[in-house]
Amino acid sequence: MKKLKFIDLFAGLGGTRIGFEQACEELGFASECVFTSEIKPYAVEIYKHNFNDDEVFGDITKIDEKDIPAFDYLLGGFPCQPFSNAGKRHGFEDTRGTLFFDIARIIKHHKPTGFLLENVDGLVTNDKGNMLKTIVGALEELGYNVNWEVLNSKNFGVPQERKRVYIVGHRYNKPDMNKFETVTKTFSSIKEENLEPLVSPFTERLLTLYESPSKLMGKAIKDKRGGADNIHSWDLELKGKLSSEQKNLLNILLKQRRSKKWAEVIGIKWMDGMPLTLDQIYSFYSHIDKNDLKELLDDLVSKKYLRFEHPKEQVVRNGKQVREYAIDKPKGYNIVTGKLSFELNKILDDNSISPTIVATEADRLGVIDNNQIRRLSERECLRFFGFPEDYQSNIAHKDLYDLIGNTVVVPVIKEVAKRII
Repeated sequence: MKKLKFIDLFAGLGGTRIGFEQACEELGFASECVFTSEIKPYAVEIYKHNFNDDEVFGDITKIDEKDIPAFDYLLGGFPCQPFSNAGKRHGFEDTRGTLFFDIARIIKHHKPTGFLLENVDGLVTNDKGNMLKTIVGALEELGYNVNWEVLNSKNFGVPQERKRVYIVGHRYNKPDMNKFETVTKTFSSIKEENLEPLVSPFTERLLTLYESPSKLMGKAIKDKRGGADNIHSWDLELKGKLSSEQKNLLNILLKQRRSKKWAEVIGIKWMDGMPLTLDQIYSFYSHIDKNDLKELLDDLVSKKYLRFEHPKEQVVRNGKQVREYAIDKPKGYNIVTGKLSFELNKILDDNSISPTIVATEADRLGVIDNNQIRRLSERECLRFFGFPEDYQSNIAHKDLYDLIGNTVVVPVIKEVAKRII
C-alpha cells in the first residue's frame, strides 16, 4: 500500500490532519504526518493528547524549510494577513512578510505533489480580490495547477453555516472543485440529551417569558437588532421593571437609530446605531409630552438600558480608520447592550442549521434540554465541526472554545482532500 506523507501547518486542533487521513483511508492509501507546526500552547497540548504525543514544532517563521522531512502533501489553514505589494505582480515575492510566505518557501524547496489550504471566505474579496490573486499567482509561479472554491460546511453533513475558501494545487493535474455531493443535517443529529441545565436569573426569566421552552428555539438574545426571532433585555426586564410605554419606545428607537438620515442631521459618517437627541426622538415619538418623554429616557439611562453619549465620528489614527466620540456634537440616547453582554445570545433550534460558530460566542449558545436551558456541550461543539467521537479534550473549556471557533470542518477537508489525492 502506497504511503502518503504530509505536513500539518497552523495545526490547531488537528482537524485538517484528521480529514486528510480519512480521505487517504477511504481511497486505499496509508498516510503519515511527518511534521506539525502550531504556536498556541493549549493547541499543542490537545493536539499531542489526540495524536500519540507526536512532536509539535513551534513558530513556522523560525523553522528552516531544509529541516522539514520530505513529504507529498502540505496542509495548512493559514492566518489571513495583508500583502503590502498586492495588486502589482501577484507572485511569490509579493508574499514576503506574511505567514503565507512560509507556506510558499516550504513548497518551493520540497516540491510536494500537492497542497490543501483553507482560509476565511473574506479572502476572496479582500483588497478587491488582489490578496487571493497574489496567493494563486505565487503558487502557480511555483509550478502548480491551482484551483479554489468557497464551500459551505452545511452542505457536507454538519449542521453549521460556515463558508470558507479552499485553495488546492497539484503538480500534474488541476483538482476539480465542483459538484460535491450535498448532505444536510440539523442540530438534532448532533445533540446530546439529559445534560445539566444552566440555572440563573437570566435563564429563569427566559423560561417564564414563553409558555413552552420549545418556543425559545432559534431565538437570538441581543439589544442592537430587532425582528420576531430576537429577545431584548427589556423584554426580560433584566435591569429593572419597565412600563409598556418604555418598551414601545425602546423598540422604535432600536430601528430609528440605524436610519441614514440621522447621520446627515448629526453631521457624521453613518454608523450602525447612533445616539439621538431628545428633539430628534421627539420628532418621531410625539404622542406624549416632551418632558414626559425625557423622564422615560432618563429612567432608561439610570437602569442602563440606554446610554447618554456623544455620537462617534470616523477618523484616521496612525493610518487606520477608527471611531471616536465627537465631543463637539450634542449627546443623545443610544442602546447599550451588545450580544456578548448576555449569558447566552442564541438558543439553538433542534430542527435547523446553526449560524457560523465563532470563538467569542461558542460558549454563549444555548440548548433546550428536558425543558430547561443549558450551554452547548464540548462534544456538541466538536460534532459541529465533524470531529470523530474518540477525539478528546484535555484543556480548559474556554481554551477549547477559543480553538473551535477558528478550526476547520473535518468532512469538508476530507472531501476536498480526496480531490487532490
